[in-house]
Amino acid sequence: MATKLGEWSETTDKGIEEIQKICDQVKSEVENRTNKTFVEYRAVKYRIRIRPGLNYVVKVFCVEKGMFCAGENYIHLNLFQEKEKVVVLHVEQQKTKEDPLVPF
Repeated sequence: MATKLGEWSETTDKGIEEIQKICDQVKSEVENRTNKTFVEYRAVKYRIRIRPGLNYVVKVFCVEKGMFCAGENYIHLNLFQEKEKVVVLHVEQQKTKEDPLVPF
């Protein structure tokens, strides 16, 4: 998934295991921001932008604790990583599987 410095990559699921590890690092902050506790929280697709540091936009499938999931429940995360530190920039809720990953 080669991308030029400063440009966003195409949406992909290649290497999603590494993106899941990044998302796991910020799960508690995402739960605090959304005021929800997730029993399932799984990265499914992402985009990346290489700059000084890395920006990610990630689509995450999630199921809230105590809620019956009658349909698809996704959130989009806007993350920034510099070295080992990952920061949540924004969280968009009420997304669907089909919603495109657009940097925000």
